[in-house]
Amino acid sequence: LCYRVSALVPLQSCQCLAWKPHPVIAFGAESQHVVAGYSDGTIRLFSISRTEMELKMHPHAVALTAITYSTDGEMILSGGKDGLVAVSSPRTGMTIRILADHKGSPITVLQCTRKQYHDFGVEGGELWLATSLDRRVSIWASDWLKDKCELLDWLSFPAPAGPEGLGSLLPSLAAFCPWEPGTLVYVGFGMQKEALFYSLHKKQVVEKISLPYFATSLSLSPAARFMAVGFGERLLRLLWCPTSNAQDYAGHDDTVHLCRFAPSGRHLLTTSHTAVLVWEFTGG
Repeated sequence: LCYRVSALVPLQSCQCLAWKPHPVIAFGAESQHVVAGYSDGTIRLFSISRTEMELKMHPHAVALTAITYSTDGEMILSGGKDGLVAVSSPRTGMTIRILADHKGSPITVLQCTRKQYHDFGVEGGELWLATSLDRRVSIWASDWLKDKCELLDWLSFPAPAGPEGLGSLLPSLAAFCPWEPGTLVYVGFGMQKEALFYSLHKKQVVEKISLPYFATSLSLSPAARFMAVGFGERLLRLLWCPTSNAQDYAGHDDTVHLCRFAPSGRHLLTTSHTAVLVWEFTGG
């Protein structure tokens, strides 16, 4: 079943999209709101149940490149082509904070996670990260209700000069590791074709997994030690961590520019130029 939730936005394109997380008390329920970022710097909040746009905000002066909700759904984090990150309230429509730490390089990833592990010595109810195209990753601890947002760590991954223009064609991607608390995974153009596991506790890379090519997409399963990596060579690789055992899958018609595990971990969605594939995991 497919139906339109709003009228088309004239002369603007949707650049990024995120589902609102449903509350813990309604575990298993389906979220009824999505937030979308557009090429004119606006954010639009849509109600699925009412099939209409509920709110429009304009926190950016340039096109959005990444968007996500805070873990409780009370804030929207958005990143723009100019590297600015905005924190906005979907209740009031106001932007409460602008972070310029990544200014000058497009934001490629924004991700929030509940803080369920050791205290890092800073206040905050959740951790979140921002990744920019220039291979920089910032990690923050936040408590939005108390207006607290503190930088926890700052990573900058080196890369060779390489063929001119190659680095700009490959995204820098990072994600919190669901099965290793306090660890994030990074892929992107660098010194080697590999996935790097960085420990926020030890402040260093603790594991490296070799890849056949530079990655173009990344997703970590929330239910098992699986990592999906897509490549420009029309290839999807599924890795079992920490053994690094891998299985490669063809079937895409172009660069695998998106791979995303479902919250249950039972399905994986991947996309390329004209193909959208859904993979099902039936084993234990």
